[in-house]
Amino acid sequence: MRSAFTDDELIEAARRAVTVEIDGLRAQLPRLGPEFARACRICLECRGRVVVTGMGKSGHVAGKIAATLASTGTPSFFVHPAEASHGDVGMITREDAVLALSNSGETDEILTILPVIKRLGVPLVALTGNPASALARASSVHLHIGVPAEACPLNLAPTASTTAALAVGDALAVALLEARGFTEEDFARSHPAGSLGRRLLRVADLMRTGADVPRVAPGTMLAEGLLEMSRKGLGMTAIVDEDDRLLGIFTDGDLRRALDRAADLRATRIEAVMTRDAKSVGPETLAAEALHLMETHRITALLVVDDAGRAVGALNVHDLMRAGVV
Repeated sequence: MRSAFTDDELIEAARRAVTVEIDGLRAQLPRLGPEFARACRICLECRGRVVVTGMGKSGHVAGKIAATLASTGTPSFFVHPAEASHGDVGMITREDAVLALSNSGETDEILTILPVIKRLGVPLVALTGNPASALARASSVHLHIGVPAEACPLNLAPTASTTAALAVGDALAVALLEARGFTEEDFARSHPAGSLGRRLLRVADLMRTGADVPRVAPGTMLAEGLLEMSRKGLGMTAIVDEDDRLLGIFTDGDLRRALDRAADLRATRIEAVMTRDAKSVGPETLAAEALHLMETHRITALLVVDDAGRAVGALNVHDLMRAGVV
C-alpha cells in the first residue's frame, strides 16, 4: 500500500469520484417518468404520513428524505427497519404510505417488515437499484435508482448510489412541494428559527395584545397615564376612545417635552400633550418592515392598529430582538 499520494493524485481521485457521481445522477433523468408520477400521487393522496425507511447508508439518506418531505409540506418521519421489527412498526398506520430505500432491494430488515406493511394495506414505494429484487416486486410502485458504478474504486462503498437515492428523494419532495402550492410563508412556518422564518415573521406573531397593551382614555390625567406606561413597560401608552380607536400616543419623549413646559402631572389631561399622528403598523405587516419604521423615525415602540383604526397590539424593539429580527 502506498504511504502517500501527491497533491495532483489526490485531486485526480476526487475528480474521478465526482465524475462517477454525476454519471449516476444523469442515469436517473430518463427514469423520471410515469412510475415517478405514480409515487407522487401516492404521497399526495396519503391521508396520514409518509413513513421512510432504510438500513445503513440508505437509512441515513432515508432520514434526510423524511426531514425534507416534512419541511416542505408532506408530513413524514423515518422509521429504522431493525427497530420496526421490534415494535416500531406500530408507528405505521393504515392511513400512511411507506417509502423504502435499498440499493440491493434485498435488505433483510426491510423484507422482514413487508408482511406487516401488506397486512395494513398501505401503499409501498420502493427505491432500489435492482428492479428484479424482492423489495421491487413487493412494491406498489418501484423507482429504479441504479447507477453505472460506485465512486469507490473498489465499486463497493455506497457513494454514487446513495447520491442518486438522495437526488430522487429530493426530486420527489420538490415535485410534491410544487403540486401542493407550498409557499415561502409555509416554509417559514416549518423553519421558525431559520433566517427565512425570521424574515417572514408578521407583527401579529410578536405583538403584545389584550391587557398587555398600554392604553388610557383621552380624559386621563397625565400622572395616571405615566402609571399605565410604567405597568406595561413599553415606554409609551395609546390614547383610545371608548371603541378602542387610536387617537394618539404618549411616549417618554412626550413626557420630556411636557416637563419642559412645566406641565402639572395631576392637572394636565393626557390628550393635551399626546402625539396625534402616532406611528403605527397593521398586524400583517412584516416584522422586518416594523423594525425599518422604528429605525427610520428613531423610535423604540409601535402601536398595532387594525383596518377599523382600533389599537389591537403593541411591540417594541426588544420584542423584535428576542425574535431574532434585529
